[in-house]
Amino acid sequence: MGTAMYALSNFVRPKGDPTIIRSGPGSLTSTDRLARALGWFSIGVGAIELLAPHRVTRALGMRGREGLVRVYGLREISSGVMSLSVDKKAGLWSRVAGDGMDIATLLPELRIGNPRKGNVALALLTVGGIMVLDYIGAQDAAAQQRRGRGKLRLYNNRSGFPKGLEASKGLARQLPQGAPMGAS
Repeated sequence: MGTAMYALSNFVRPKGDPTIIRSGPGSLTSTDRLARALGWFSIGVGAIELLAPHRVTRALGMRGREGLVRVYGLREISSGVMSLSVDKKAGLWSRVAGDGMDIATLLPELRIGNPRKGNVALALLTVGGIMVLDYIGAQDAAAQQRRGRGKLRLYNNRSGFPKGLEASKGLARQLPQGAPMGAS
């Protein structure tokens, strides 16, 4: 991983999380690698939609919808960045939702009067395939974050007093006047 990747990874980490100095290929799970690939793919597609919306709309027979394509580009980029972050689950689920929006936008463009409906059909197949990968990645990321199936710990019988509640009663009265509470 290059220096730029470390900087980006550390940029999106919440405060308090350790910074990444370096990581090896063995430290990444298949879910991590899939999330990373989908994140960079999303950033690339988003950049194209954001910077060249006229080409996208022309290729799909959707002229006049350039503003919508730009907004979808911003959505793709933000989903991609989230997929590269520590909380990749949120990024991957946002990609799944975005794929649904893309499909809902593309389906009406299969109309008979659209001379580019072949391109729209190809785009729908591509989005559908990517959606399957996004869904698999989101499910796997969610499974990684789930708590293990070990014994559930109950703390309802604990008082917070290490020597028990009875041993702690009256201790405050035994302190000299003006002494700090932690001193005994």
